[in-house]
Amino acid sequence: MTEPFHYRGPNLYCEELPAAELAARFGTPLYVYSTAALTGQLKALHEAFAELEPLVCYSVKANSNLGILKLMADQGSGFDIVSVGELHRVRAAGGRLDQTVFAGVGKTDDEIRAALEAGVLMFNVESEAELEAIDAVARALGRLAPIALRVNPDVDPKTHRYITTGKKQSKFGMDIERAERVARTVLAMPGLEMIGLHMHIGSQITSVEPYGDAVAKGVDLIARLRAMGHPIAWFNIGGGFGIAYRGGEARPISDFARVIVPAVRESGCRLAMEPGRVIVGNAGILLSRVIFTKTSGDKAFLIQDAAMNDLIRPALYESFHRIWPVRVPDGLPAPPADFEAAIPGTTPQDVVGPVCETGDFLAKDRPLPPLKRGDLLAIFSAGAYGMVMASNYNTRPRPAEVLVAGRNARLVRRRETYEDLLGPERVALETTV
Repeated sequence: MTEPFHYRGPNLYCEELPAAELAARFGTPLYVYSTAALTGQLKALHEAFAELEPLVCYSVKANSNLGILKLMADQGSGFDIVSVGELHRVRAAGGRLDQTVFAGVGKTDDEIRAALEAGVLMFNVESEAELEAIDAVARALGRLAPIALRVNPDVDPKTHRYITTGKKQSKFGMDIERAERVARTVLAMPGLEMIGLHMHIGSQITSVEPYGDAVAKGVDLIARLRAMGHPIAWFNIGGGFGIAYRGGEARPISDFARVIVPAVRESGCRLAMEPGRVIVGNAGILLSRVIFTKTSGDKAFLIQDAAMNDLIRPALYESFHRIWPVRVPDGLPAPPADFEAAIPGTTPQDVVGPVCETGDFLAKDRPLPPLKRGDLLAIFSAGAYGMVMASNYNTRPRPAEVLVAGRNARLVRRRETYEDLLGPERVALETTV
């Protein structure tokens, strides 16, 4: 199968469309997503865990574009949400709310009420205070709130410290000993029914061992919770499967399934999971256009029109994204096997944006060929935590988003206008004191 993003000769394509054609048609910066990549990853998850008939709840926070959510819903996906705003997105996209789990450490009473009225599958509960709030809202509505305790199995996923969530000291969830104490109090809360156990140990995890350790602890805890009288029917393993940002670090989904499936089978539970990045991360790229080149001392800068407000991951996490020209100059690979290697015909350059911050960079000292004003760049693996984390810093309109299927490209979010940015504030100018 041809990779959704691939070079034909010197030119980058998304499925059957030249990336340069998309940039000319829709402008830059531009997020481009591949339908084949999205549906292919969702299918791979279903196939790897098929024995357990998994409920795959696409993690809306990874990329909440309505076009992508509709595509996921049409493919039978459930959803993982962390706010009522995301609930509204799922509803608007035609997603099933009875196959939607509601996570997050800070659910308000209004959000709890809205989710109960919408009929979400369950709440992932992270604290005693949250239990009390859900119980109170459920009783006021005359409802029984389905919940799953979010438990930290205290394993090290060996990922970036900002996206490690399953250790004992995490702000998310509760440790196993505390969870057992909390579970006993749930028995006396008439508005709650504990139907599941939830774990999410982190993001961008590229080894299977942390999952093996975590699910083994989960199986033991489920047995103890059932002995208390809780009807645990769901084992939600969260998400976190890593993707290839550099090109070889990711493990096949089937490798994760080999350590997770036996444990979930032993628990007798239905499997739920909350993948996001593994579905959408490598299904998207960000196209940008060179504005200027500059040398300062011995440092070369490539200034292009995508900035930290368009893709904040490098500034926030020091994350790596492959970057290469959309049209590759003669004599250079399309693309290179190693994007960090000293490739003949390239020089180290900092890829930066127009935003007035030293931290506005997409790559540092990256070997790139000489480029000129107007040339196009592709920033790969930008489908997850890209546009969804974009901002309007420096009063910059956010990019457009395009979903490609074969030879067809569909605008799924238009580029913002300056009126979009100024409109909500014009009331301040129109109000007289």
